[in-house]
Amino acid sequence: MSASAFTTVPLAPADPLFSLIAAYKADTFNKKVDLGVGAYRDDHAKPWVLPVVKKANAILYNDPDLNHEYLPIAGLATFTAAAARLILGADSPALAEKRVTSVQTISGTGALHTGGRFLAKFYARPQNQAVYLSNPTWANHKQILENLSLPVAQYPYYLPTTRGLDFAGLTGALNSAPSGSIILLHACAHNPTGVDPTREQWTEIAAIMKEKKLFPWFDCAYQGFASGNLDNDSWAVRYFVEQGFEMCIAQSFSKNLGLYGERAGVFHFVSPPSSDAIEVTKKVASQLAIVQRSEISNPPAYGARIADAVLNDPELFKEWTENLQTMAGRIIDMRAALVSKLKELGTPGDWSHVTKQIGMFSFTGLTEKHVAVLREEFHIYMTKNGRISMAGLNSHNIDYVAAAVDKVVKQYPE
Repeated sequence: MSASAFTTVPLAPADPLFSLIAAYKADTFNKKVDLGVGAYRDDHAKPWVLPVVKKANAILYNDPDLNHEYLPIAGLATFTAAAARLILGADSPALAEKRVTSVQTISGTGALHTGGRFLAKFYARPQNQAVYLSNPTWANHKQILENLSLPVAQYPYYLPTTRGLDFAGLTGALNSAPSGSIILLHACAHNPTGVDPTREQWTEIAAIMKEKKLFPWFDCAYQGFASGNLDNDSWAVRYFVEQGFEMCIAQSFSKNLGLYGERAGVFHFVSPPSSDAIEVTKKVASQLAIVQRSEISNPPAYGARIADAVLNDPELFKEWTENLQTMAGRIIDMRAALVSKLKELGTPGDWSHVTKQIGMFSFTGLTEKHVAVLREEFHIYMTKNGRISMAGLNSHNIDYVAAAVDKVVKQYPE
């Protein structure tokens, strides 16, 4: 028999997060705690199907005209239009002036991939000029871009000494970046740190990027999930549009609608205000359609139809905002509860950063040693950099987790 032509293919390492999830599922300890997975859980550690999603699902199920035909290449138009209004604001000048084109994608990951493919092909930049990612950032950002042959660089973001934003490092890097560089920004609820700029800091970031002619690319996976307020969580994106930036946006509905497995997302391109803006937008739309056609042909329909129903029905939309407040509120409560428990136990350190951070995740400041001991001795699972999913905490395990953290921090001081 002849040897395979692929014998020299190296064995790739397993994805760290999904390996962590698999290890948690295989653990039979009755008090095990999953603080790794980035998905909302209710107070009983169970996946929560949003009540509004159940209603939308019932509407679709009972629709006699529902079919499973292909969607258009750019996706469900009523869904992508509503998604644009959601992120940009219904009164956005970019929408009024027809400077926005949107294409439905395979959730936020697909939006990043589609946008990256388009930028790699059409965005004029010096050879090998990098796309700048925050340090740290979502691990998949680097992987997606490098698979598209887009080199990446980093800008400082997280300051371990304060467990907050390294604003001086961030702005310094923007000032030093070559003109025209693409800067990937987290719209809200920064993953993995939970640290967001203030509005005043966003204003300064925008001013520097305008002066340096830097290209903003927003990743928005948590609108409404961070603060519980959809408008508040999209403030940075809308401000950049108001400032006249040309920009891209990757938008996901996995977290804020709980449509994780349905893969509902949108990629938006916003042209700057100019005399040829409408023409440029049409050209970009035509090329995005070619990218889409060549890679997935048509996006999946069912999740988009659920999101479409919620976004376009006033009653369902109102209920969705209430569901968002439930999720965001529970996570905010868990932040406060964890800090309170650690203070009661006299755990070394100042844990106030946990309540200052926002969204799904918290960069706790726990070391790799702490993380390893928490997993080995207490069956508490989190990523090795000390990032925890706040949704994994609940009223039934908060005492156990706090006591375990207290023990390992006291046993292994920094």
